[in-house]
Amino acid sequence: MRVLMVGDVVGKPGRHAVSAILPTVRKDLNIDLAVVQGENVAAGFGLTLDTVRELMDAGADVITTGNHVWDRKEFLPHLDNEDLPVIRPMNYPRTVPGRGYIDLGKIVVVNLIGRVFIGEADSPFNAIDQFLATNVAVGRPIVVDFHAEATSEKQAMGWYLDGRVAAVVGTHTHVATADPRILPKGTAYISDLGMVGAIDSVIGMEVEDALFRFLHNMPRHLRVASGRSRFNSVLLDIDESGVPTSIERVDRETKA
Repeated sequence: MRVLMVGDVVGKPGRHAVSAILPTVRKDLNIDLAVVQGENVAAGFGLTLDTVRELMDAGADVITTGNHVWDRKEFLPHLDNEDLPVIRPMNYPRTVPGRGYIDLGKIVVVNLIGRVFIGEADSPFNAIDQFLATNVAVGRPIVVDFHAEATSEKQAMGWYLDGRVAAVVGTHTHVATADPRILPKGTAYISDLGMVGAIDSVIGMEVEDALFRFLHNMPRHLRVASGRSRFNSVLLDIDESGVPTSIERVDRETKA
């Protein structure tokens, strides 16, 4: 199985880049499953039904999220719609809408969120332990999107799950890392997929808005940047026994 894990999609430029690039990448690389991180897809913050469908029309099979999943109140009821392949971090309280994993038969995709520098949540380590003890986790490869700020927390999760899941990929920072590897016990790992969004930006947002915040220590609305976009992702090759055989970056850019 060939699984493409796509980084955080930021606003309209990110959605347009997914629509322009993902279908070609799926065809050229014989992708079986595309998992897209979609928590910033609606003007940089949260999701809407229309933006989710736009990603699905472009070829996204699963849409993972993170701390911004709650930003659009109108979308929250749709998190319980099992016809939409959208999942939210598993280690939020069970009382909140949505589900933390999706079972696709041949593979299971899990969403977790970190706790360092990103906000309050239950322990992602305890949450994944509990999940791995269920029948759902038996006999299929499991791919984990770990949405976290601290590289140390992501690396710790990679080592913690080495040999227990097929892959742990980090998201959230919007900055692609150059550390894809197969860990000693067989789990594929990378610290951050990166993003799909404007190149001339601060993590997908207008430079002047980000600079204002840093220079003046005052709040200012962050607008999604425009222009050429990068498409950051990684390709996982998983054999018939559910063991990853390779992990490599797949990065593209739009022309305008």
